[in-house]
Amino acid sequence: MAAAGSSRSSVASERQALWAFILGCIAVTIGVIAHLPMFLMARSMHYHLAGMPMDSGMIAGMGLIVAGVAVAGYGLLPRDVAAQRVAAATITVAAPEDAKLGWQHWRLMIVLVVALVIDVMKPATLGFTVPGMVGEYGVPKATVSLVPFFALMGTVTGSFVWGVIADIYGRKASILLSAVMFVGTSICGAMPSLAWNIGMCFMMGLAAGGMLPVTYALLAEMMPSRHRGWALVLVGGLGAVGGYFAASGASALLQPIFGWRILWLINLPTGLTLVLLGAFIPESAKFLLARGRRREAEEVMRRFGSRAERAAPRTVAVAHAGYTALTGARLVAKITALSICALAWGLINFGLLLWLPADLVAKGYSVAVSSRLLAESALIAFPTVFVAALLYSRWSSKWALVAMIGVTLAGLLLVLRLEMAGVGSPVWPVGLLIVGSNGIIAILLPYAAESVPLGVRGKATGWIAACSKGGGLLAQSLSIAGHVPAMGVVAGIIMVPAAASLALVAIFGRETRGLDLRHLERA
Repeated sequence: MAAAGSSRSSVASERQALWAFILGCIAVTIGVIAHLPMFLMARSMHYHLAGMPMDSGMIAGMGLIVAGVAVAGYGLLPRDVAAQRVAAATITVAAPEDAKLGWQHWRLMIVLVVALVIDVMKPATLGFTVPGMVGEYGVPKATVSLVPFFALMGTVTGSFVWGVIADIYGRKASILLSAVMFVGTSICGAMPSLAWNIGMCFMMGLAAGGMLPVTYALLAEMMPSRHRGWALVLVGGLGAVGGYFAASGASALLQPIFGWRILWLINLPTGLTLVLLGAFIPESAKFLLARGRRREAEEVMRRFGSRAERAAPRTVAVAHAGYTALTGARLVAKITALSICALAWGLINFGLLLWLPADLVAKGYSVAVSSRLLAESALIAFPTVFVAALLYSRWSSKWALVAMIGVTLAGLLLVLRLEMAGVGSPVWPVGLLIVGSNGIIAILLPYAAESVPLGVRGKATGWIAACSKGGGLLAQSLSIAGHVPAMGVVAGIIMVPAAASLALVAIFGRETRGLDLRHLERA
């Protein structure tokens, strides 16, 4: 009788949590909608809101958003967190090495690609909004650069915050909470002052910052180890290229009609889409087991061909034929090579690619034309993601990364040539840059995780991810200071760390293709 009562209590608690999450989502959505009348009233002024006072509906809407996120977060929060974390430390969940891919694996990959496209799309729109903000607010481009700078600061903060949240809430719940916050930050597009835009874009970066590592963590647990590498590369690459294509495509189609603000307001429908996709995202089996939800965990493991085991002692080392652990100077050299590569990627993704739309407008292209050119570049890059995944899994993990750095160097060289010539289309130079840079970021973190010892794996990959953001912060600091060089000079400068990383990875990198992470030493 006691067990039955406990079961009924647990079911009632789960229902209450679900309703709390639903009510929180509704409150956030209503809060965003409350900002739309002011945006629509500015139609005759091409949706310029600068200097307009915030009405009572907008202020009430902001309160609803804050309250809604809190209620949704409460609904997603598991009970008995401390006990669950202790239990989780003794559980490992993995698919057998020879497990086959089924529809469940493919569906998860498709859903996570869509989730990453939505997640990447928001920061990618920043470059397309800069010309509009400069014109509307009447401030120098250096001042407007505070917007992408604080958005990037938000992603850096989010990378750490969501790592903690994922441990407490679980993988699926973390993605859903990020999506709810993502919906709320769409009010960036209705803020009447630059200061509000800066503050809300920091929150946007905070919401978006943890999606990629949480997605990688969930996918790595669900995929058989022999399919893990190419799956991570493919999902990450398609998400990155798709996000940039969606941002540039939306700018080309919508910005001429609704102005730059629409690129942030469309986070309302895309964020809600991400929330609805949560129905197709399974929860981590390890997390479910730690919560005592064994039946649900067994169902997830059955669908994905995984199995649970008690964790092996961390002092045991397991040998793998042809593999010796990286230690000492070799480990430092490897991490240094990948860190420089991440720094170069950050300079490209959060510097050069964000500056290009404004640079093209300054050269005489309209916003619509420059957005279309960059969308065509992203479209060229799209099929090459499959090539990167194929090279990583079938040819060589090390040389696939070297090849992507080489493609990036070729793109930088063509940008330099384009700037020196003064004429020509940026489609192919930017297309190669997008191909190479997205290939790099798709490969870099999986490769780092697969080639350093378990004892420093989390710290090493976290450091490398931070270096990628550090390159972006350095680039945006130049924008704020008003010292952004010409694009040709920028390309030439970035070629230095890119070439250095290519040489260092070629020398100190090591092959990880076919390596089962369970065979790495556990010290």
